[in-house]
Amino acid sequence: MTVLSVADRVSELQQRVQRMQGAAVTRTLDSLPALGEVLRLRTGGAYAVDSPSLAMALLAGPSLAGEWSAVVGVPELGWEAAAGFGLALERTIAVPAPGEHWLSVTAGLADVVSVVLVRPASPVSEAQAERLRSRLRQKDAALVCWGSWPRCDATLSVTGSSWSGLGQGHGHLRGRQVEVSVRRGGAPVRRTRLWLPGTDAQVSVAAEAPVQLLRAV
Repeated sequence: MTVLSVADRVSELQQRVQRMQGAAVTRTLDSLPALGEVLRLRTGGAYAVDSPSLAMALLAGPSLAGEWSAVVGVPELGWEAAAGFGLALERTIAVPAPGEHWLSVTAGLADVVSVVLVRPASPVSEAQAERLRSRLRQKDAALVCWGSWPRCDATLSVTGSSWSGLGQGHGHLRGRQVEVSVRRGGAPVRRTRLWLPGTDAQVSVAAEAPVQLLRAV
């Protein structure tokens, strides 16, 4: 065992102890290389997205690094696509239909995973968001909401989308290029073009502008 691996192991054990003790901790989670230029999740934070593809890509980075994830209230999530992005299904807890109990389920899962993706079954109040944020800080977890979330740390939106691979009435969809807008409070909106995924099934920064923009989905 190398010195670096020993240090990493000690850090991991310290984080587990802090989580069990309920001590407030925060750290930056690993991300896919392309998303590192867009946004990196921090534990204790809440992030809103309008696209399941973005949500899966955000979870994939920590998952590839060995973190546990949870998905709450998304019964139609494409698990094959999620695995393609890099989500380790063996370290992912799914609660497809929590109904009115989505908030308590999400809070409970924050005790044992590093990232929770949730699609709330009802509008989220300021009080609910603040209670869950306090739990995220105490339990060293981050929240990704598919939908709106009060006072979130950042909002990610797909503002344009185009597909490659189709010819004149024939062919197969091979890659999707999107424009992602990131809004943080009153700061200027940042826009980045990504392959989500590319023709190689990977998430990467797009070097060229798409030929045709379609309605974001």
